[in-house]
Amino acid sequence: MLTNSDSPPIREMSEEMTMFKIGSMCLLTGVLCAAGGALAADGAKKQAIPDFAPTDKTGWVLDRAVGPDDLLAPPTGPGPVTFDRAHPYVPNGNGRQSTYRVADLSNPILQDWLKPSMKKANDDVLAGKVPFRARERCWPVGVPGFDAYSLVEPFYFYQRAKEVVVINQGGPEIRHIYMDVPHSKNLKPTWYGESVGHYENGDTLVIDTIGMNDKTYVDNYRTPHTTQIHVIERWKLAADAKTVDVSVYVEDPGAFTTPWNAIQRYRGFEQTVSKANVASLAVLATPEEGPLMEAICAENPNSLGMGARPIPQTTAPDF
Repeated sequence: MLTNSDSPPIREMSEEMTMFKIGSMCLLTGVLCAAGGALAADGAKKQAIPDFAPTDKTGWVLDRAVGPDDLLAPPTGPGPVTFDRAHPYVPNGNGRQSTYRVADLSNPILQDWLKPSMKKANDDVLAGKVPFRARERCWPVGVPGFDAYSLVEPFYFYQRAKEVVVINQGGPEIRHIYMDVPHSKNLKPTWYGESVGHYENGDTLVIDTIGMNDKTYVDNYRTPHTTQIHVIERWKLAADAKTVDVSVYVEDPGAFTTPWNAIQRYRGFEQTVSKANVASLAVLATPEEGPLMEAICAENPNSLGMGARPIPQTTAPDF
């Protein structure tokens, strides 16, 4: 039996237990608050990504006020092949007679083995022949040609947590960018290779691409490359979300004397839904158009002719 003399220790024990519980609750509360703060910070970090598709009608078209449908030279340093100064490139819809592209073979990035095929293509253009261009011949364009693929056709972005899909309406041409993962080992070369990406600074999508075959050109001037090509693109959304600036880094020790950079800009627009005229169905697959218009390329008889390179065909998938 407990006596009155035992009461003080019991009270002391009770007070100690109470203080222990209060301390434990404070500790637990602190841990939960810290965890909650970390989760909130992590959530804010995950939310800080550029939104290239604020609506299902948002597309991105070439900003022709900046330049034509080419990879453009950066302010400084080695840049892409552009037109021969004696034969300037004039795109359609420019208020002047349009011209086909004649490549500047004096660009110091070119290794010598590239020049004979490029000179032949130049000679064909100067002789009045129609040159090859992936968009007009319904060929996959590869990377970085994708960044200057079309003069008027828009890009559409579909952003998911683990993958970003980019579609150019012409063709259409489709790219898959797998987010926050390393490159695969022992890649088999394909038309678009393997693209992995991540976001930077809350406004930029960074895309790293390797594993491409050598069947495409890096630009619209028919500049070849090898399977060693490595491309890093940065698609940076402007603060007002009205334009996207694209910067491109290219290295290919099998084709170029040095790594080089290029730029381009796209402006946003909101596509509308409309009815297509029946007469236009030679180039449209469906009478409904917008926000993403289904276009015919390889199946379009208007894409053939003019001594063009035949449309690529295969009897087996390349993956």
